[in-house]
This record gives sequence, C-alpha cells and structure tokens, in this order.
Amino acid sequence: MTLIFERSFERTLSQLVANAKAGQNFEAWTFDDRQSRQDAERRLKEMGVQARIRSAYKPLVNAFLEEIDLQDVNAIEIRYPVHPDAPENRFRLEAYPLAAMVGNREIAFVARADSEFHYDVLLKTGAGGERRWKVPVPNRVHIDAAGETSVSPTGWLVRDGNAAGERLLTDYEELFEATIAAITRYDWGATEPYFEELNIRVALPASDETLPLGDEVMSLREALHEDFYFSLLEFFQKKSGRPLGDRGLKPGQIVPQILQSSGGITAKVETQPLSSRYWDGAEQQIETATEPLAAQQIEAELGRIGGEAFEAGTRSGRTVKARYIKGSDAAVMISGGQHANETTGGAGALRAARQLARVAGAHFTISPLENPDGYALHQRLRKDSPRHMYHAARYTALGDDLEYRTQDNAGPYLYEKKIRFEAEALSGAQLHVNLHGYPAHEWTRPLSGYVPRNFAMWTLPKGFFLIARYHAGWAAQAEQLLDKVTKHLGTIPGLLGYNDRQIALYEIHAGETGFRIINGFPCLADIDDRHTVPMTLITEYPDETIYGEAFVAGHTAQMETVLSAYRAWQEIMASS
Repeated sequence: MTLIFERSFERTLSQLVANAKAGQNFEAWTFDDRQSRQDAERRLKEMGVQARIRSAYKPLVNAFLEEIDLQDVNAIEIRYPVHPDAPENRFRLEAYPLAAMVGNREIAFVARADSEFHYDVLLKTGAGGERRWKVPVPNRVHIDAAGETSVSPTGWLVRDGNAAGERLLTDYEELFEATIAAITRYDWGATEPYFEELNIRVALPASDETLPLGDEVMSLREALHEDFYFSLLEFFQKKSGRPLGDRGLKPGQIVPQILQSSGGITAKVETQPLSSRYWDGAEQQIETATEPLAAQQIEAELGRIGGEAFEAGTRSGRTVKARYIKGSDAAVMISGGQHANETTGGAGALRAARQLARVAGAHFTISPLENPDGYALHQRLRKDSPRHMYHAARYTALGDDLEYRTQDNAGPYLYEKKIRFEAEALSGAQLHVNLHGYPAHEWTRPLSGYVPRNFAMWTLPKGFFLIARYHAGWAAQAEQLLDKVTKHLGTIPGLLGYNDRQIALYEIHAGETGFRIINGFPCLADIDDRHTVPMTLITEYPDETIYGEAFVAGHTAQMETVLSAYRAWQEIMASS
C-alpha cells in the first residue's frame, strides 16, 4: 500500500461560530445537513448573533422544506436562471423533485432570460393573493478537475446587510479540491492499469435526508462519492489521451468511501491490493428477494438450472460463471450484472432461466453476474450506506466497461468479456437480452457542474424502458421484438402506472424524454455494430438503491422481459 494523501479539515460551521461576535447578523450557505446547520444557528443565537445558515446543495428544495409555507397556496411559479456555461435546464433539474413535494398544487417552471444565481418564487393563494420569494442559489463558474468549464454550487456568506455577499470556501469544497489535487499531482507512470485499488476514504459529518417521494434522498456523502469517482475517471481519461467519457479506460479500481463521522472531517488516499472475497448476505427465496442476491446463492441457482457450465476469470481472480442449455429453439443469450450496482438484473435473469429450463426445446445461455469484481465492491460499499448508488461498482476491477472490450483491443485483459464470446460460440444466438438498471433517485455531481457529464439523460428516474440495438438489415425484427415485449409488459399490474408517474415528473423537471412510446413504454432503437450478435435488447429499470417490495417489482419486470423476449424471438425467427 502507498499513502498518497492524508489531511484533516476544519469544519466550516465551527469556523462561522468561532469567528462570530455578539451583535453580528449574517447569512451563510454551506454543504451541511439540516440538523447541523440548525445546531450552529442555535449556538450563534446564544452568543447574541442572528444567523441564517442555508444549504448550498439544492437551495430551492431546502427552502421549501425549511422556510416556505404553502398553507393556502394553490399554485406556484418558479422562474429559474439560464447560464451560458450550463445546460439550459440545469437549474430546473436542481429543483427536482419539488413538483412532487407540493401536493396537488399547480407548479410551473419558467426560464428567465438572465443568468443571475437565484430563483424567483411566486406563490398564489386561493383568495387571489400572491407572495414572492427570492431564493439565492450560490454558484461559481470555474475550471473543474477535468479542465472543463463548470457552473457549480458553492458556499456563500452575506454579512451585516451586504446584499451581494462573497464566496465562502467550505470544508466540502476544500476537501474535494485538495484531495483531487494530490491525486492528479502523483506520478502514476505511463501504463494502464495504474493501480489495483485507489482508495479515497473520507469522513464527513453529513446525514442523509429522505424526501417524501419514492427513493429520493438528499445525500451530500453520496454526491461526493459520485463527484470523486467520475472526476478521477475524467482525469485518467485525459492522462491516457482518451476523450472524456471513454469507457475503455483501464486505470484500476477507483473506490471513494465516504463515511459518516460524528463531527470530524478527514481524507486519506492510498493504493491498496485487490481483494478476492465477497461480502455475502443470507440466502433468500429468489422470487421474493428483497435485496441483491449473495454471490454464493447466484452460483447455486446456476447449478440448479443445469446444462453445460462455462466460465471466465477476472482481474482479481474471481470467476464469471455461466450455463448453456442446448435445445431446438432459436437460441437467446441472457445476461445481467454488467454494471454491478444495477441490482435487479441478476435476480431477474435467474428467475427467467429457471422457468425456461423447464420448457421443451429451450435453447439459451445464462450469465447473471458478468462483473463479479464490481459486484463484490458494491457489497462492500453497501455496508456503509445501503441507499447510495455507488457508481464506483459500475465497472470492473480494471476500471473499464467490459462491453467495450473486444478480442482486437483487449490484449491480455479479455477477462470477463470472454463469457460473451463463449456464449455466442456455444449457442449461435442472434439475440442477446442484456439486463440493466439506472439510478432510482437523482444523480448529481455538485462540485463539477451538478449534472453528471456524459450521463445527463440518466440524472433523473423516468420509468422502465427498453433499448434495441441491431445490425444493419435487422430493423424489422427489432420493431417486432419491441412491439411484442412491450405488449406483454403492459399486462404486469402497476407497471404502466409506475412509468407514467415517473415520466410525468421527469418531463416537468428535465423536459422531453426523447423516447418513442411503444404500447405505453419508452423505447430507443438504433443501428449499432459494436455488438457481435445482430440483435441486443437492453432493459433499463430504475433499481440502483431499491429494496423491499420495490426490489421485488424490479426483478419481476426484468424476468418478464426475458420471458416475453424469448417467446417473441421464437415467433420472429420462425416467420423470417
């Protein structure tokens, strides 16, 4: 192990209290949870200081939670800024999920012509009255860790009636900047991978605040995890000469661990060796599993399905296990767990395979856990905060997306991808059903422009949807497949209504989805020759962080997609 950086940081709230004098009056915006800010206000009041300390993270949402009274209000208008260095809908996105938090009241978002960092809030009452609020949203324009121009939330301080105020460099921002600087200055050499595990361990006194909608939560710790992870991916992409967003980068496993502390703020960065263990939980009844399955149970379930076993190794020494069921039907490849923090696909794939294995003539391959190194990391991180998205577990221990490896570009690092080539060679399948998920609550990068770069379409949940990718000449089969599968999915109780609610909220805060709607389900379909099989059907269920009945609903939808796609494919191939 090599220590790269270690430091403690003074808490901004402690500084504000220590520097205050009796008789002062100030407003501040910091990256702290509600309880911590209110505790600091009380201490200041006892000192004779009038202070209002607001959240620099999602100030509008926090204003409605903490300050704005909606009694007698029946309509709300939010006028938001549009900044030339940010996406047009950036501050509309940052207001999410306000539209679902105000009950049945009408709410409208209107873009302002200026880029001043505040929201204008108009509250209309049933008696024809109006109340107006100006909600500051402190931001700064800066060059971020990737060398890109970003408009990011920042701390702010307004003293004794000075209306303009000044930037307040908060502990949250200082910790991020100092830690990133230490990592980017380090000599990583010239050859990928640069390390086995790069561990960023941060202690931060910030509690999560659950919002009154689905899986939504405001979490400064989760947001910091996401910003560290993707900022460092971008740094190594640039270092390697790759474009931003390149998924073939193999830096090693980047692991931000953002832990809750009782008051102190620390950061420690070091390289560590890869592990080869799992952090398995108890075995579950697969049909009613309420959380991701244990890796040991996944292996046991595969064994019960039968067929011919085949496997591939990983960088850490773990094994990707799969089965081939040979039959007379048109073959289908079924996979899950490519992105290991997308949690419903593995259970859904296994449930479908169990049913298919009992069908006469069934012909398929099943690999429910394609990325075991990422899965083990997800297990490990979930022990700290189960409801965080943990995109650090998305990719492999090499740090890449296994789908982007090919036999031509992988060199000695084919590893997990071998399982797909084996599945295709054994079965001759021309359809791959690839089960995926995405965040079940808002995904942000507050210190690098707020909206996740290169992943803007994934920042808010928008229901269960399908993506068909196909080779030239396969468009007709893709359309038939989407039509048949979505018709079946529409028969699942509650699924269409679930989609409608999420899409409606998405459109209020983000705008049009850009999807086609087929039988009530959002779909994308396009030519893509990256895959070696001519037809790939990808599911996207908002599953990152869900548990309980929501998790059961998720893997049931995944299972039903596999089963309906398999049946549809038999009909399509028989008629072609």
